[in-house]
Amino acid sequence: MTAETLDNLKMIKESARDFAELHIRPHVMDWDERQYFPVELFKKMGEFGFMGILVPVKYGGAGLGYQEYITVVEEIGKVCGAIGLSVAAHNSLCTNHILTFANEEQKQKYLPRLSSGEWIGAWGLTEPNTGSDAGRMRCVAEQDGDYFILNGSKNFITHGKSGNVAVVIARTGELLDSHGMTAFIVERGTPGFSAGKKENKLGMRASETTELIFDNCRVHKSQVAGQVGEGFVQALKVLDGGRISIAALSVGIAMGAYEASVAYSKEREQFGKPISKFQAIAFKLADMATKIEAAELLTRQAGHLKDSHQNCTTQSAMAKYYAAEIAVQVANEAVQIFGGYGYTKDYPVEKYYRDAKLCTIGEGTSEIQKVVIARELLGV
Repeated sequence: MTAETLDNLKMIKESARDFAELHIRPHVMDWDERQYFPVELFKKMGEFGFMGILVPVKYGGAGLGYQEYITVVEEIGKVCGAIGLSVAAHNSLCTNHILTFANEEQKQKYLPRLSSGEWIGAWGLTEPNTGSDAGRMRCVAEQDGDYFILNGSKNFITHGKSGNVAVVIARTGELLDSHGMTAFIVERGTPGFSAGKKENKLGMRASETTELIFDNCRVHKSQVAGQVGEGFVQALKVLDGGRISIAALSVGIAMGAYEASVAYSKEREQFGKPISKFQAIAFKLADMATKIEAAELLTRQAGHLKDSHQNCTTQSAMAKYYAAEIAVQVANEAVQIFGGYGYTKDYPVEKYYRDAKLCTIGEGTSEIQKVVIARELLGV
């Protein structure tokens, strides 16, 4: 990186950190307990450029790259994984899908609203019976003149209820045909489009997760993103960037748990000295710091490839897989360092522990990441 790039990253890091400390940290546990999705916060984040980080300035975005994006997600994730998750889903899934594959008219219509935080975006691929096996999706879109009629449902959709627009992948061809699925841009309020059950989750509770339901939902052909039949291929490309964002979120959560552990270990005394003086605790912290450093380097490498328009499928999968797993490990050790207090909601590490687990599942499980990595390495 050049000196100018590093200075820019430092400024963005400070901006994201200050925003998170002022507008997020005071509310973290309240939002978590109530499963409250703070829509007003995301409108404020739009003012800071956090809702259209990768979107060019001409569409109202910040016009930044993946290094800056990683930095923002990390800093927000350090304070609240749930808010970091929503920032990641909005930017890398819905907004990025439109940025990458929509036509110019669609970009002009949606990107300024999404980048400003006026609108919140959702992205629908997963279904109740087709999680990792997305090729067997049952949500179908049948063409009827100038319209497509969507029927079916999606689940585990971030912003499924509060989102103003969703990019939805539906089957328009034969089952298991990778060119038999199409991406549709569907606005909230479209007849036949509604939100279903809101999930009651272990962690990430301030990030809204619901079903999307389509009941004879008529979507005009002008709302197709890209070409009919390209939806699944588009989704795989979008997930390359999405994995980088979840890797960054994982690093942020791990950093938050680690920093809390370091501070606590210096304050907590047992047997007449701070517990940080005991080798058992010091070695835990050393392991945590090393894993975080490695995870961030993997994530930054994937971001560099993405910014350079190089293939990053392997690196993004590696970053997501490793960073998510170490987030769980680091959060687990953080609870252990805090002891009994770590198991209570009076201290922050139990929430890092709960939030971290989602990172090993969302946007492709750790097992799926290993499948992706192995296929890329072996050329199969």
